Amino acid sequence: MSNPSPVWHPFTQHGLGAHTPGIAHAEGAWLTTSSGEKILDAISSWWVTTHGHRHPAIMQAIQRQTEALDQVIFAGLTHAPAENLARELIALAPSGLAHVFYSDSGSTAVEVALKMALGYWRNTGEPRTRIVALEHAYHGDTVGAMSAGARGVFSDPYAPLLFEVARIPFPHSGREQQTFDAFDRACRTSPVAALIVEPLILGAGGMLTYAAEVFTQLARIAKAHGVLLIADEVLTGWGRTGTLWACEQAGISPDILCMAKGLTGGALPLAATLATATIFEAHCSSDRARMFFHSSSYTANPICCAAALANVDVWKSEPVRERIAALVVRQREAAQALKAHPNVSSVRTCGTIVAVDMKTASTGYLASAAPKLAAFFLTRGILLRPLGNTIYVLPPYCITDDQLALVYDTIQVALDQAGDFV
Repeated sequence: MSNPSPVWHPFTQHGLGAHTPGIAHAEGAWLTTSSGEKILDAISSWWVTTHGHRHPAIMQAIQRQTEALDQVIFAGLTHAPAENLARELIALAPSGLAHVFYSDSGSTAVEVALKMALGYWRNTGEPRTRIVALEHAYHGDTVGAMSAGARGVFSDPYAPLLFEVARIPFPHSGREQQTFDAFDRACRTSPVAALIVEPLILGAGGMLTYAAEVFTQLARIAKAHGVLLIADEVLTGWGRTGTLWACEQAGISPDILCMAKGLTGGALPLAATLATATIFEAHCSSDRARMFFHSSSYTANPICCAAALANVDVWKSEPVRERIAALVVRQREAAQALKAHPNVSSVRTCGTIVAVDMKTASTGYLASAAPKLAAFFLTRGILLRPLGNTIYVLPPYCITDDQLALVYDTIQVALDQAGDFV
């Protein structure tokens, strides 16, 4: 089937011929199409828009920065937005993280983290190259990030590019010890360079949740074996799990932390990988061959850094944590109300996130219900993008009670009509 537009959209099967609305305007939790229709953004535009679209302070910071410095090479030069932002991020991050490396997306933040870990072991003279990750994990779409993620529909076409990663079972409730034992065995079998984990909730892997205590124990095992711990907080950071960082709930300070999505409040693409002084020092030498070999042309773009600084100021000057706390309560209440529905098999919450598994004949990311549900929600003026048969709600923190009620009223209708989506 031909596509009348030359645009190739991400994670979109154009052969299905689905309608693609054009968005002309956004404000708060609302999107407005080019034809003037309103769509409530209940997934924060792929999990990035934290405070709502076009937050005035962030928009103003972007405009001011465009009048001073748009872009400059970051190898051998620096600028105030990047320097100031790095100091702010270190102050906000879990203790022990001391250096900030900028990139432009969650995937690249993970690539940077993996390369930092491997570079650390090479430069310290210990041959560790093995990476361990959770079953069902998703860490992005670049080659290293895909390698760390679960093998399956996301990565099958690109298998020749991927390197092997040791997998440990997802810590399902009641079976956590299997995960701990598997990780400990992996570390004893051969030296492990790093464990990479999405703390508390696996996003694209199905919004699977696990207890903070599980993450705490995994960190203990990693430390016992001298394994670097990489916390992939691309989704979970900036308040999504109820605290600024998911690591806080586990009482963990990782060796490396990846952040992106909410870093600029969702306004512009920017990512950061934070590392300890120990990892930085392993790359710091008079020998140029020991430098960290990674960059992109737009590393630390000044306009993006200015947006991120404005986001930090929003967290300082506005009651963001109170908004999050209130949203956590509302989301729990909404989830509780759905548990008894006959067409629901499971409901999970993690901070501001709710995930609902609809009873369908097929499950997994390619479940036929997903595109049908997404189209249904759009006809009702709601942007929801199910992961297979899993409907999740991940709204901006500015969403009102009435707006959230509209989202769940619409989900209720979809559940009532579940047979239409099989």
